[in-house]
Amino acid sequence: MTSAIGGDGLPAFLAALVFGYLLGSIPFGLILTRLAGTRDIREIGSGNIGATNVLRTGRKGLAAATLVCDILKGTAAVLAALYLLGKDAAIIAGLGAFLGHLFPVWLRFKGGKGVATYIGILAAFAWPLALAYGAIWILVAVLTRYSSLSALVATTATPVLLWWFGYSPEAQLFVVLSIIVFVTHRANIARLVTGTESKIGQSAVAQ
Repeated sequence: MTSAIGGDGLPAFLAALVFGYLLGSIPFGLILTRLAGTRDIREIGSGNIGATNVLRTGRKGLAAATLVCDILKGTAAVLAALYLLGKDAAIIAGLGAFLGHLFPVWLRFKGGKGVATYIGILAAFAWPLALAYGAIWILVAVLTRYSSLSALVATTATPVLLWWFGYSPEAQLFVVLSIIVFVTHRANIARLVTGTESKIGQSAVAQ
């Protein structure tokens, strides 16, 4: 896509990074639960601001809204930068949005684990592969009933699929994002190894 303004070089990349970060750092899970009058989401379950922890409030609608908003902020960051500054800046904006969700300045850099925003960024670059991510997630979830394992398997497959279908620059970005997702899920990985990870439908404790 040709950019509407044109943007090459460091100023454009810095603008894309800051824009993506600020958009990604909007803590929709916290905002929506506060507007709904529930307890502070950071005092429930894992203390995470993502949709999975919002679901632990028992409010499925709030969890779904959080999921959608966290996805769309990644998509919006990439598409806006793509239109205004071009593809390279859009990749930087995607990275910024992801980091913003994980490390929001408004919450002392304690954010979510990044999966929803990861999907949103992927959808902006290659929406069919975002659907493929969802299909892999569902397949693994049906077979194992582990939400975290489903996300990790789909996340592992994503850079490979991007590379296979010719999205080389995007594949490089998603190698970085996928590594970060594994880092944010290190506690889940430890529980998967020990067999103590909660399955879908089980009540979860402080995860």
